[in-house]
Amino acid sequence: MNKLRTEHVKLDDIHIAYTQYGDGSNLLLLHGNSGSKKFYKQYQLEHFSNFHSYALDSRGHGQSRSKDNALSYEQQSMDVLNFCKVNGITQSSVIGYSDGGNLALWLAVKAPEIFTRVVAISPNTLASGTSERTIWAIQKAINSMKKLRKFGFPNKKPLMRFELMLTDTGITNADLQNIKTSVLIVYAENDMVTEEHILEISSQIPGGEVKKINGCNHFTIPFQNETIKTMQDYLL
Repeated sequence: MNKLRTEHVKLDDIHIAYTQYGDGSNLLLLHGNSGSKKFYKQYQLEHFSNFHSYALDSRGHGQSRSKDNALSYEQQSMDVLNFCKVNGITQSSVIGYSDGGNLALWLAVKAPEIFTRVVAISPNTLASGTSERTIWAIQKAINSMKKLRKFGFPNKKPLMRFELMLTDTGITNADLQNIKTSVLIVYAENDMVTEEHILEISSQIPGGEVKKINGCNHFTIPFQNETIKTMQDYLL
């Protein structure tokens, strides 16, 4: 299997790390919370190898470097827009998973002229759209991280990432209703985002499509054969 080479681009206050592969039309790949561009290796080399794909490390993740005291979805989406500007990307499709799905929705809101087809896997616009059990687990992890920080444990970035998951994206229903690009939302039968919230997001997007993938959960949905096939059919 080919090896993907990490590259870096300097923006205003961040060095973004990314990998690129292929010679077809552009495809941006945005990972989930606490993930990295490595998550999409199989996508780049196999499932979507007919695209010119870019897998990015989001702000506060992977090998990207920035000085932050907090993270926001809107700032991370602006990083993607600036990345496209610097790299001369004027048109692209997007696949975003989990938090990356939230960024994908932000891109659909902000720049439909660039992002012609957007796939959001298991996104949420509101923290309350996450299941109560998941919110409890995230809050418990945050409390543990804060206790460790009092003893000098260097976990600032992981703490910021987990706190982000309890933050609303800033995307409103009015934003969703004004989306002018094609959006597909894919979610799992046993997702950590509630089905009610997923369907509410989709219903607000003009012409929005939604697909439920059975027999999987939030963590396994990206690599289900049905998920891959659904996205391939949508993007090609």
